[in-house]
Parts: sequence; C-alpha cells; structure tokens
Amino acid sequence: MGDSKPVSVGIVGASGYGGVQLVRLLMDHPGVKVVYLGGDSSAGKPFSDIYPHLSHATDLTIAPVDPEAIAAQCDVVFLSLPNGLACEMTPTLIQRGCKVLDLSADYRFSNLETYKAWYGGDRTDGDVAATAVYGLPELYRDRIKDAKLVGCPGCYPTASLLALAPLLKQGMIIPETAVIDAKSGTSGGGRQAKTNMLLAEADSSIAAYGVTRHRHTPEIEQICSDLAGHEVLVQFTPHLMPMVRGILATVYATLRDPGLVREDLATIYKAFYRNCPWVTILPNGIYPQTKWACSSNMCYIGIEVDQRTDRVIVMSAIDNLIKGQAGQAVQCLNLMMGWDETLGLPKLGFYP
Repeated sequence: MGDSKPVSVGIVGASGYGGVQLVRLLMDHPGVKVVYLGGDSSAGKPFSDIYPHLSHATDLTIAPVDPEAIAAQCDVVFLSLPNGLACEMTPTLIQRGCKVLDLSADYRFSNLETYKAWYGGDRTDGDVAATAVYGLPELYRDRIKDAKLVGCPGCYPTASLLALAPLLKQGMIIPETAVIDAKSGTSGGGRQAKTNMLLAEADSSIAAYGVTRHRHTPEIEQICSDLAGHEVLVQFTPHLMPMVRGILATVYATLRDPGLVREDLATIYKAFYRNCPWVTILPNGIYPQTKWACSSNMCYIGIEVDQRTDRVIVMSAIDNLIKGQAGQAVQCLNLMMGWDETLGLPKLGFYP
C-alpha cells in the first residue's frame, strides 16, 4: 500500500455475525483503518464486552447510529443490518461522499417493486437505489470498480449463482429446469436467539425451510435472468444443517446438448472463471465440502454430468459468513478502491 493514508472505515451493525467477521477481516487489512463501530441495541458498550476474544485487537466502543456523524468520520461504510434499515441511512451517506457496501437485501434488486413484494415496507430512496451495483465480483467486476453503492449478495445466491452462471451465460441448459438444493449452517440465521437455532433443536437434524417462498429466490432469479437474457424462474429449496458455518448448493439442470460430457463443461467453467482468484474448479470425481472453504473467501465447484438423464449437476461450497457475506463485501471494497481483489482476505481456511 506504500505510504498512502489508510481509508477510514465504519461498520454499522458490528455486533452481529456479519459485523464481527468484518471487524476481523478489516483489522488485518493493510489499506484501511476501522474508526467507527455502530449499533443501536449495543450502543455504549465496548466492542470487547460483546466479543471478549477481540479485546486485544480493538478498543472501540459501539456508537449510536447517526448517519451524519458516521459520514464525518468515514470514507467507506459497511452496513450489516436487518433488511429495511440500510435504505434509511444510505442516501445521507452517499450524499456526504461515502462509499457504501450494504450486506442486507435493500440494494440487491434493480426493481424496488420486487423488493417490496418479498420484503415489504415503503421505499423513498428510488434514485439512490438505481445507482446500486450487485456485488458479485465474478460477474460484475467492472461495474463494482466504478460503484459508490454496492448491494452485496446473500449467501445462498452467491453459492447458487457461481454454480449456475457459466451454464446460463453460455446457454448450455434449459433454464426453467434449474433446481437448487442448498444447505446452510446455523450462523446464516444471525446472532439473535431463535428457537430453531438452539442446539437441542438443530443438532442431529436436517430440515427444509422457506420452501417455494424463501426471500433469496427472487434475487437468484434476477441474476439468472440477466445472465440468460430473458426471464428465468428457478426452484430453490434451502435446508438447515447441524453445523455452524458453510453452504453447499447442489444445482441440477437439463442440458440443451445431451452430447456434452463432464470434460466439456469443466473446460467452459475454467475459462469462465479464469480471472477469478476466489473460484476453484475441482478435478474430475472430486466434489466440494463445506469444511474446505471454512474461514476462507474461496468457492469450490465440482461438476458432473449424468448422461442417463441428460442433466448436469454442479456443486458449490462456500463459507456463508466470508464469501457469502463479509469477505465478499471486502472483495468488493478492494475493487472499488482500485486494489488487488485478494487484499486482506484469507485464501486458506483451517482444516479439519
């Protein structure tokens, strides 16, 4: 980074799982200095009271959420908040010259009517929302570089879209046959207490939820439609797994050309992601495991073709809190600042 002044960064919603991942990543990032941690329910508490294991890393206290005060301190602001809150403060932050990376759903949709249909609430920030860029670097890297506002993808959409993108972009599948079967660890539900996340409830059990109506469905469909060049509907079913972190998305679709074999698709995937340092296409017969991606920003993709059914099966594994949330946001920050895309991000997880 040379002798340049570090970029001043603030994190709103620092006490949640997404927020603490951002703190961990940005404290080690050579280009930034974390100057503000904000939250409403935890305002006034030292961050180390909430996360004692980070007491040696920061002495910051959680401050009240005041967009004007935040903008006065920060060049870049990460918003790690429940849906419907980021849109209330982002216009002020943008007007005051901040770059904003939103980890909620507020700025993921090009059509706010779609957002309101699935998330509810009124929106008065249409002009600002129209400037937002969808923050999946592997697909929209050039747009992110010039963005002032990035809507960072959800964890399920990240894993699912990275699996589907080459198939849709190259027209290799019949889009309406796409089925996504995805499984997530409990940290995807956030830090607030929920009965279904209790150890006694979640352990030794696998359960589907949000069947046919999960809020990530329209987000996935929006990007699939963009890639395919026409409206695409997908079948998406998420499952809760008895583990803390990780997502495995298994995608099934019917091939347009039943003569394609696994080696053909592997060549296409490797070419599609040739300039993507965070995506690894696995060798023939090797299928990804969530443990491989744990605590890293990697996405591992395995590919198979069932010539009996003329279907392709693509498996995609990520850490839902890193590549699926905070790490991807930092990846977008690197692009927005003109830095190397890998700066400050973990390439290797901890195994086992």
